[in-house]
Formats: sequence, structure tokens, C-alpha cells
Amino acid sequence: MAPTSAPQDPVPILLMGRHLHQGGVERDLTKVALHLDRSRFTPHVATYFDSGIRFEELRAAKVPLLHLPVTSIASWSAVEAVWRLSRYVRQHRIALIHAFDSTSFLAAVVGRLARCPVVLTSQLSYRSILDSRTALILRLSDRLTDAVQVNCEAVRRYMIDEEHVSADRLVLCHNGVDTSIFYPSQTRRPPELEGTEVVVGTVCALRPEKNLELLQKGFASVRSSSPSMKLLIVGSGPELCRLRENATRLGIADVSVFVPATPEVTTWMRAIDIFVLPSYSEAFSNSLLEAMACGCAAIGSRVGGTPELIGHNERGLLFENGDAKGLSTQLQRLIDDEHQRRTLGSRAAAFAKEKLNLEIAIKRQSEIYESLLSRKMATIAQSVLGCPRRVPSSADLNERGRA
Repeated sequence: MAPTSAPQDPVPILLMGRHLHQGGVERDLTKVALHLDRSRFTPHVATYFDSGIRFEELRAAKVPLLHLPVTSIASWSAVEAVWRLSRYVRQHRIALIHAFDSTSFLAAVVGRLARCPVVLTSQLSYRSILDSRTALILRLSDRLTDAVQVNCEAVRRYMIDEEHVSADRLVLCHNGVDTSIFYPSQTRRPPELEGTEVVVGTVCALRPEKNLELLQKGFASVRSSSPSMKLLIVGSGPELCRLRENATRLGIADVSVFVPATPEVTTWMRAIDIFVLPSYSEAFSNSLLEAMACGCAAIGSRVGGTPELIGHNERGLLFENGDAKGLSTQLQRLIDDEHQRRTLGSRAAAFAKEKLNLEIAIKRQSEIYESLLSRKMATIAQSVLGCPRRVPSSADLNERGRA
């Protein structure tokens, strides 16, 4: 009988993010931590803030959590965090650190100090929306890490053309949606929306780059076409007061519904007939993907990875970035044509389920982790033993991911 190899222990990895509340980055980190195959990986999570929607999800799932109360990267708290994180990485024998945001610099420094084999960062947005200090930190991180992960082809091109990161150091992993949670369902609308003929809405963190004033302007211009129509905005953030004031100024306050960020997002997603993402800067939106999975007819600005997600006249409609008239035209088109709304929603839900489900995304993420670890181990073996070995490159991995 041929000998059987002993099963390998799961690889300890550490996922890092500034906070774990609402937002796409936080959602991406949480999905990876919760759904990685525990026979292959043991995920740990480090964060600067020990609260938030996603933090509670991870704590309930008993994912090991490390609180690093960093107030600024240029503060004594950051120095203490380097020491604590280095000790944690050694104690738990962390083999790979994956930083999802500006924690990447801390991850890179600690990775080198603690001799962690692999440090991976994610670039999930355009750096033009960041302050200059954060952008500088990320650019320094690019030089110190083993690879940079992006979530759409548009951001991959941006990182090559604008940030001058070598293509062979970039890996692509599209976001995935949990279609056991996000799926079309004919359910009763929440009381705030009962009796509404058409609901136009969005779900996002209320930040400036989401450009929600454009959505309000577009909605105001078509409001008269359906007397019982309402505008739903689900989310929390610094733009809330401005948006409420703008609703009053535009005369739509009486038909505007504002709902704070909530873990019960599917209730509101399924109440939306037309989902709008008017962002002036966007990568590969989790909210848009979730809305599509729920069967919403989608309209998005032609930026970043949004065209990759919804196509044009295939799974949704596009308008030019910042074009209020273009948005109004697409809104009116879907308000007037219920058949097209349903057709686009059905196509979107099928696309999300077949091409961008969570299982595909987690499988791809696992491949990236294993490939990076394999390459690093082969490099170490070659330097120590002098034995050359062919291992997959990032280009190989990206081709496999696109297949």
C-alpha cells in the first residue's frame, strides 16, 4: 500500500482593517474571515476599533480579534501597535498578513520585523479620493509588500498606469455575493414604503464620493411621473445632514426615506425597484452587486468597475459620470417601463448568482493566498538549498482567475 501523506494543519493568516462597520472594504474583509475553508486557513482579524456591525459579526462567529487602538500612524499608539502586532504574529505563527486599507503600512512594517512570509494588501478604490497623507502611506506600502490585490479590471489598469505598480505584482479577485442571503423575493415592503408604486433607492456609506446629491437631483426631476414614488437612502455617514437639507431644498423631503446603516440590508434591497449608484469614484461596488443579486434594476455612473458589473442594456443602465440629465433619462426610462425593469433585474440576479457568487470569490481568494505562500516558500528553499523550482506567477494566477 502506498504511503499517505499526513494532513497539513490549517495556515494561520491575519486580516487587517481600520474599522469594521459599514462599507465595502469592511464587508470584503468580513466575508473572507467568515467563509474561508477552516481546513486550509485559520483567519485572525486585527482592527483599530473594537466596535461596528462587522466587528459584532466576527465576534459572534468566534473569529480571533486583535484590537490595536491606533489613533494615527505618526503617534505613540502606532509604535505600541507595532510591538503588539509583532508579538501576535510570532505567537500565532501567522504565515500571511492581508491588509485591506491604510493598515497596509503597519502590516508591511510588522511583516518584515516579525518575518511573516507573505504580506498582501488590497487596493479597492481610487486613491484620488484619499487625502495626500493616506495616499503616500499606500504608495510606500506598495513597495514593501509581496503583492497588491484589486477587485476589478479598471482598478488593475489604474494601478499600472497611474500608480506604476508592476503588473506581475497585481492579483485580481472580484467581490462575491452570498446568494443564500441576497436573492430575489417578493416580500412585503417596510411600513415606510407601503403603498409606494415605484421605489428608487441606494444603499451605501454616506460619503462625498457616492455623489448622492446627484441622485436626489435626478429623482426630483422625475418625481411627477409617479405620484406615489419614493426615494430610499440606506446608510450612515458624514453626508447625512447635507442630504436631508438637500431633500428639503429640492422639495422631496416628504417622499424621501432615510434609514441608518443596518445588518438587515436585504429587507431594504428587496423593497427597491430601481437601484442607483451615482458615485463619481467607485471600484467594484458590493452594494450594487447585492442589489443585482436581489433582482433590482440597476443604474450606475460609468466609472471604475461599474460597467464590468452591469454592462449596458444587458444587466442595467449607465449614465456618464456627473450627468444629472443622463441619470434622469435612465430613471424615466425604467419608471415608464415595468417590463424592462423586471427583465434587467432578472438578468442581473442570474449574473450575480452564476458569475459572482461568494463561493467563486472565496475559492479565488484561497488560490491567491496559496499561490503567494507557495512562491515565497519556493524562493526561500531556492536561496537556502539552491534548488530552482517553477512556481505560478501573478500573471499565471490572473489568467486562471479570468478563465
